[in-house]
Amino acid sequence: MSTCSMESNDVFPQEYPYAWSPASSMSIQDFVSKYRPSMVQNDGTKPWIWVRKGPPLSDRTTKGNVAAKEASELLQKVTERVEEIKNDSSIPVRSSKKTGAKSKKELREQEQADATVQLKDISQKHGYVCGKWLIFAPSDKVDAIWASVANSLVSGPLSSTATSTAKVATLPQHETPGYQHVICVYIPDVYDRDSVVEVMKVLLRRHGINLSGVKSDLYTSIGLDSKHPSGVPSTVWKNTALLPDSEIKELKDAYFAELTSAKIAAKPIDRKEENAPRKPGHRKRKAETDDPFSSDNDQGDNAKLQIPPHGSAGGDNTAEQAQENKNSKASISKTKKSKLSS
Repeated sequence: MSTCSMESNDVFPQEYPYAWSPASSMSIQDFVSKYRPSMVQNDGTKPWIWVRKGPPLSDRTTKGNVAAKEASELLQKVTERVEEIKNDSSIPVRSSKKTGAKSKKELREQEQADATVQLKDISQKHGYVCGKWLIFAPSDKVDAIWASVANSLVSGPLSSTATSTAKVATLPQHETPGYQHVICVYIPDVYDRDSVVEVMKVLLRRHGINLSGVKSDLYTSIGLDSKHPSGVPSTVWKNTALLPDSEIKELKDAYFAELTSAKIAAKPIDRKEENAPRKPGHRKRKAETDDPFSSDNDQGDNAKLQIPPHGSAGGDNTAEQAQENKNSKASISKTKKSKLSS
């Protein structure tokens, strides 16, 4: 069975108020609400807030210390060799296809790649393969991200993965502009690619989290970070070594699309607006159309006679038109009298 790091930073603390386990007296929801990383300041005694979903790991053995000692010696040798390459004037800055000579950069990268392989061998030989996914979050977002991860670990999507423990850094003792809280989601074996990818997909698809790679606990115990003078990569896995960028983006986009849909569905309906009386609309006047089946003689007795305007074709015949109207009315009247007398 693998043994996790003996380093206190990677060991779930006992009798510590800022650590939750199934044996805790409060619910996980109350715990994350009470102990928010943006509000808990480290005074030297509370650097982390922890959550563990299952029983504690098995008793620690000396394997972790033996692995760390061996890895530290290796890292020291690599650091010295990288420095030698840097200061060796006989090594060209650029490689030469003609002579086959490698550049300083190529030689350094070869040393660093070899060291990564040897560190893996040391980890596996001593059963010291625990590690964590790294997540960085600013103080204005860390509470929401941490609550999401902690609840998921205990009873959500993460609970069905290999991970069992997570932690988040509290506020530093002294004010630090632009401070980023680190969140660690632990994995039993960082070299088990399938297990690592499983956790990765959940963090992306179900939480929309930006990930910063997978780090071995062994790396933490020997002080291997991104600024180490050896130049050895400080993570076992980079994101794109596990999934292509396109798939990472697709998983995150799916999460945010689902989140947006849920917000829209949960938006309350304004009943006042829905039940408000509608303003009467202006009725469009029905356009008058010519009847294609009518004749020129289908005019009623009371049809109005159209008088062309002054200046229209035909000249000024207003007087003549008035006389025609008068004659027409007289003719209509005479016709009606004739009908009555008959």
